[in-house]
Amino acid sequence: MENKAHALAAGIFVLVVTALLVALAVWLTRDTGVSHVYELSTRDAVSGLQPQASVRYRGIAVGKVTDIGFDPLVPGNVRVRIAVDEGTPLTQSTFATLSYQGVTGLAFVQLDDKGTSRVMLPVNDAQPPRIPLQPSLLSKLTDQGEKILAQVEEATRRVNQLLGDDNQKRIGSAMDSIGQAAGGVDRLTTQLGATLTQRLDPALAAVAPLAADAGRTLRSLQATSEEIGGTARRLNAQDGPIDRLAEGSQALSHAADSFNAATLPRVNRVTEETSRAVRQLSRAANGINDNPQSLIFGNGAAPPGPGEPGFVAPGGTP
Repeated sequence: MENKAHALAAGIFVLVVTALLVALAVWLTRDTGVSHVYELSTRDAVSGLQPQASVRYRGIAVGKVTDIGFDPLVPGNVRVRIAVDEGTPLTQSTFATLSYQGVTGLAFVQLDDKGTSRVMLPVNDAQPPRIPLQPSLLSKLTDQGEKILAQVEEATRRVNQLLGDDNQKRIGSAMDSIGQAAGGVDRLTTQLGATLTQRLDPALAAVAPLAADAGRTLRSLQATSEEIGGTARRLNAQDGPIDRLAEGSQALSHAADSFNAATLPRVNRVTEETSRAVRQLSRAANGINDNPQSLIFGNGAAPPGPGEPGFVAPGGTP
């Protein structure tokens, strides 16, 4: 009887503990908040997404996946129903993507918003509004896989063509040419070093005396320039030669003005009187030349001489 009593007590204890664990699990998994249903529809595969998967809005858990199936409205698409907590800011510019948790391959729904609209999505659990499900990075890589493989194949073909026998021979010839060119450069470097040693070093040695001569020449030029500057300062000094020359020019200008104003008119009058006197003297000389008797008889008509009409001999009759 005691063994049966101990077994019964142990069984009752196990049942009580099991009931407590079930109650705790129900209490921990209970949904205490209000949520609304939304739908996602996509033609891409949703591998790794399971019911009860998490739904996050910009990294914050806001709900869970309630159902995954085919879309009755769009043949060939997959419909995913999600329950999102009330108060989540879902607008008409909200979109969804599938993200994956580490290396487990389990997916969850990531919600984000472009920010282009502030109109909130309507709440209608009977006909849930739809949120666009955009391709994930893995889906994009899968879609581009064929193109990437084709490009890799083309690159491989070109590499094989580049490494063909003919091209390898050309590459070998080019390497030989490069070696010969390197040898030529080495010889040229040796010759250039010898030239620098034999010709440039004496020229460099002669540069120092030339630099000294140039320095002396520059100092002489500087001294000459200073002398010219002193001469220019003396010439431009107050009461200096330039000022005196300017004063002499002014005096000469005044004298010329006085000559033009007073002396020149007088000289003109004397010249005119002299010209009249010369003309009168010229007329007198011409008259004397034509009638020399005028010096004796005056300017009247000269008496006729012998043999001339009207000549009367002295004491006779005409």
